[in-house]
Amino acid sequence: MRRRTVLAGVGATIAASALRRAHAQAGKEKIAILGTGRLGQALATCWLRVGHPIVFGSRTPGDERVKKIVTDMGATVSVATSREAAAQAEVVVFALPWKAVKDLVPTLGDLSAKVIIDPMNEALRVVDGYPAPAEAATSVGEQLQALLPTAKVVKAFNTPAAANILNPARAGGHVSIPLAGADLGAKTRVAALVTEIGLEPLDTGPLIAARYIEDLLRLTVGYVIYNKGKSFEYHLAPVKT
Repeated sequence: MRRRTVLAGVGATIAASALRRAHAQAGKEKIAILGTGRLGQALATCWLRVGHPIVFGSRTPGDERVKKIVTDMGATVSVATSREAAAQAEVVVFALPWKAVKDLVPTLGDLSAKVIIDPMNEALRVVDGYPAPAEAATSVGEQLQALLPTAKVVKAFNTPAAANILNPARAGGHVSIPLAGADLGAKTRVAALVTEIGLEPLDTGPLIAARYIEDLLRLTVGYVIYNKGKSFEYHLAPVKT
């Protein structure tokens, strides 16, 4: 009788553990977004729609503007310092100006094995009324990977306007998000996050491809300047064979 009782207790424990695992697997992973600007808010809004909890990382988490953003977005959104936010999630989005990130990275703690989404661009130089090519023979994505050698950097979301992320129908319903990165598993995870919010991922290859993805933003801005405010989005459709 005692043996049956013990076995029943073990069985109940295993069943409860399996149930907890099933619930955890059914939930959506938390995403940390460093930055509370338009891009960060747009991505947060879209991922919230499909069930991902969001934690914003901010230099000033107690700022009234930041607290209002978080409150307006709902109960599954929180805010913390950038270091605390990055520690809470396995996917971290650097929705920040690139210039600020170089000093920020050393303060973030251990980001080993985390998936880092890089939507950043170098500050643009306009020469003769048009964006000039990059001065550095590299990309923001490659530089970020060098700063975070044990993390998995994926270039993504640097080309679209925040409004078109929120509503792809503004661009005809097809908005491509080119991806570049060294880790195939990380790119697969980011591609799934892109697809979840109604956008179209396109794996362009290793992180060196980030150089050309960042050039796409220069072309976009050049088009806006040349056409006096008109804009476009990229729809990169693989050819069917």
